[in-house]
Amino acid sequence: VQLQASGGGLVQAGGSLRLSCAVSGRTFISAAMAWFRQAPGKEREFVAAITWNSGITYYANSVKGRFTILRDNVKSPVYLQMNSLKPEDTANYYCAASRTLISKDQNSYDFWGQGTQVTVSS
Repeated sequence: VQLQASGGGLVQAGGSLRLSCAVSGRTFISAAMAWFRQAPGKEREFVAAITWNSGITYYANSVKGRFTILRDNVKSPVYLQMNSLKPEDTANYYCAASRTLISKDQNSYDFWGQGTQVTVSS
């Protein structure tokens, strides 16, 4: 199972970006998908997560109301729509998949993508 994250880039504060995470490899339906991020010199932190049927979503307090995690169906990519971006959102964003549960804990996720860089200028 491979996860491919894309959509990162450079954007001004207040702008928007949409990240995408595609899953390939053997037939796989994850229990949940999530986005994490890691800024230089900081620990990787949870951003958002969604269950396989999109019934449950979790958000970090720092992004609530600005970011939306979504997917069209269980086999579609998972997206992270990021609006009202702030310089503190600058980080490498990783998507992850869990076989068993939705969680804010990165240790619950079994598969990881390579990351896509988001840079927000002030």
